[in-house]
Amino acid sequence: MTYLETAAKFYSDVAQTPQLGLCCVQSSPLQLPGLKIPQQMQEMNYGCGTTVHATELIGNPFVLYVGVGGGLEALQFAYFSRHQGAIIAVDPVPAMREAAARNLQMAAHENDWFDASFVEICEGNAFALPVPDASVDVVAQNCLFNIFEPADLAKALKEAYRVLKPGGRLLMSDPIASEPIPPHLKQDERLRALCLSGALTYPEYVQHLVDVGFGQVEVRARRPYRLLDKHNYQLDADLLLYSLDSVSFKVDVPEDGACIFTGKTAIYRGMEELFDDGAGHVLQRGVPAAVCDKTAGKLGELMPDKVLITDSTWHYSGGGCC
Repeated sequence: MTYLETAAKFYSDVAQTPQLGLCCVQSSPLQLPGLKIPQQMQEMNYGCGTTVHATELIGNPFVLYVGVGGGLEALQFAYFSRHQGAIIAVDPVPAMREAAARNLQMAAHENDWFDASFVEICEGNAFALPVPDASVDVVAQNCLFNIFEPADLAKALKEAYRVLKPGGRLLMSDPIASEPIPPHLKQDERLRALCLSGALTYPEYVQHLVDVGFGQVEVRARRPYRLLDKHNYQLDADLLLYSLDSVSFKVDVPEDGACIFTGKTAIYRGMEELFDDGAGHVLQRGVPAAVCDKTAGKLGELMPDKVLITDSTWHYSGGGCC
């Protein structure tokens, strides 16, 4: 079997017999007022973080969710877009589609506001999404794209970019690796299906997004995910995986490079009340201003004695300037 067939077989099995804690972080699903999550759906929480960010879901957006899983995040997206066909959930695994449909029917019984028609479950895959160009506001995937080998990842990202409207958002949660994963683990198809051996490093992951054309990428969270210890995985040293939640915007890449926000700030510490760098960044003395990594580097080099650049917090929720 190819590695994709191995992954499909694995997720067909866990769709029929849920495995608690398969790849999720040690936390409960995102809680929203008035939302009840069926127990079976919680048991199939096969994600490594969350792609549901309320600030990106105003205005009843049309959402394309790639890899429906047990339907948990499809239900959460429907919480923000309560109309027929608002959420299109695509999955290539029949057993997973069937399980998600059952779980969403249970959710309809437990939530007065929810109707199963809000979520349309479709056969399909990340490389050929069944929607026209520039037709959806949001594309989301949780702990799926990390399974793909680099060439397939590029295909999936290009498809996401294709179907997004201008200004649309790609919401993702994936494991990333603190160091490159060695070949003997990358080639283990079962470990790849388990979301343990396909992870890229952070720079590689972000570069894939920029190469496709996303001009702005925002890191919403980064948290420890799994430890590949040297004894059990035949490594020279322990290798830590992180879970990275991000939002990438379909906007043009600026001439001087994409804007990547990781929670850095710039703080002016000079004598004047304000500092204007002449490039659209005005800093108030003593007040942190959120900036992208590119701007942080430029300001830090321009006047290191007058502008303090703080480290990445690996959390950013808007309000900055690049």
